[in-house]
Amino acid sequence: MLQIADRYLFVEVLKAFLAIVFILLMIVSSMLFLRTLEEVNIGALNVDLVLRFLGLQIVRDTSSLLPPAFFLAVLATLSRMARDSELIALGACGIGPGRLYRALFVLAVPVALFTAWFALILQPWAAAGIQEIRLQQSEQVAQIAGLQAGRFYVEEEGDVVAYIGSIDRRKALEHVFILDRRGDKERIVVSDSGTHRSDEGSSDHIITLKGGHRFDGTPGGGDYLIGDFDEYQVRVRSSARQPVQPSKRSMAATVDLIGSAELGDRTEVQHRLSAPLAILTLVAIAVPLVAISPRQKTTGRMLLAFLAYFSFFNLQRLAESWMEAGTTPAWLGSLWYQALILGLVYLLLFPDSLWFRRLRRGLSARRGPSAEAV
Repeated sequence: MLQIADRYLFVEVLKAFLAIVFILLMIVSSMLFLRTLEEVNIGALNVDLVLRFLGLQIVRDTSSLLPPAFFLAVLATLSRMARDSELIALGACGIGPGRLYRALFVLAVPVALFTAWFALILQPWAAAGIQEIRLQQSEQVAQIAGLQAGRFYVEEEGDVVAYIGSIDRRKALEHVFILDRRGDKERIVVSDSGTHRSDEGSSDHIITLKGGHRFDGTPGGGDYLIGDFDEYQVRVRSSARQPVQPSKRSMAATVDLIGSAELGDRTEVQHRLSAPLAILTLVAIAVPLVAISPRQKTTGRMLLAFLAYFSFFNLQRLAESWMEAGTTPAWLGSLWYQALILGLVYLLLFPDSLWFRRLRRGLSARRGPSAEAV
């Protein structure tokens, strides 16, 4: 009977967990896909690399999705069993909270190991792959840092308008038109060929035209000048949104960070360990947050579960930033928030626990005979 009940709880939580993970992955994938298309639209990413780039981003973010998904799966399963009076039936058969913990941890430990594989190995590998794609794209010829062929670019509040007819694979520009209103005179520059490079400091476009024509001034005016040039250079500010570059620590292998004396490296290691440890901590929190009987009020427990969930992940960012900045002592680390949330939840729920009720009944039984003797 006990093995059947354990297997039943194991399967129910696993089904809910897989369903929640699938839904979260669909939501995150949709958001990442839209951001990827935005980078393709501005020319920062080649169309042929969309699927690979999207896959690496999903792998990088999966470890952060698994702990909340498992927490919600346990809460949803236990709440449904409590609503259907299954937890009361299990309790009548001698299956109490201890048996629930055992069955849940049988599933939580493999999930935690799976999460550790993502966080410690796949996450830095995916971050390095994303950075490699970005570096490759910065060197691509046909996609020049957001500058694409066949488009007009209006920069500096309309003072500069540029058009490039085509860009070949040798970094050569063809059929270039530039309207430059900066300065005292309006200037039009046209050329059949030119080259492009990006300024490393500002990411601005430096366009160098070869053998073209230049028209200065207002047509019809007395100071209108027409001339030819052998070489002409113009700077156009880049309108492409520069992607946030990951830190070198996020791309470093975990084995290279372990044992490092630098505070930033230790913070990164504990950040990666926080995801698998969160699986076990959130399971320990989820069980007392579920009311066993459907007659018990669940509003307060659900509110506490909501607060514990958001406090858990918000405190994680705070603890990591404090550790990296040296606000908290190095020996404390950045994982103390998990023990803090676990202790607060059990402290708040202690008056409604079985141990407290037994203690209260024991104290009442001791007071009873003494009162009668008096």
